[in-house]
Amino acid sequence: MARNENAEGVRLYQQGNYLGAVDHFQQALAQQPGSPDGFYNLGATYHQQSKLFKRPADMRAAEQYYHLCLSRDPNHEACQRALAVLLVEEQRGDEALAQLNAWAIRQPTNPNPQIELARLCQEHGDLRAAENHLVDALGIDPNNARALVALGQIRELDGDTSQALANYSRALSVDGRQPTVAAKVATLEGGSAVVPVSATGMAESPNVVPAVWQSATGSVAR
Repeated sequence: MARNENAEGVRLYQQGNYLGAVDHFQQALAQQPGSPDGFYNLGATYHQQSKLFKRPADMRAAEQYYHLCLSRDPNHEACQRALAVLLVEEQRGDEALAQLNAWAIRQPTNPNPQIELARLCQEHGDLRAAENHLVDALGIDPNNARALVALGQIRELDGDTSQALANYSRALSVDGRQPTVAAKVATLEGGSAVVPVSATGMAESPNVVPAVWQSATGSVAR
């Protein structure tokens, strides 16, 4: 029953019916108390509402639910990412940095905290720190396509198109299902004008909607 309620909540969320989504997510959580995904889904929905309707109470509710999720599962990747987004949106970048650093320390063999730290540094214009975090991520997982794309993006911004092409090509060899990256490789190989490629995408748990950096909130769990 909890799965059914959650699935209906996801469907309504994707349709933009956030009030309905909240109702179903609350019912799913009542049937499965303490579920990290349940708390995350509610947080993501309130977060999206706060962006659309400019209601501070929704932002506070989103943060509360994100913290409840992380208190049950400190390594919930979508929630870590979504909470960092929220803190940056609230002009609390130092808190976001501290949160992600704590995650990285707690999970030294997980490349994702380093990738999120890189993204945060890049948002603040510190490309060297971002590059260092991505190198650290690839030291943990040399075949992490997401880190390779992000590193290619930074090197392209630096004007090092040959190294950017190498990073993009390697990312594509790891995961060929990246049409934007494939287009980027073709463009760089042809020497024509380039278009930006986003490194925000990430495979989520089957129970979570993908989190997006800065421009959108985290996504709900299926």
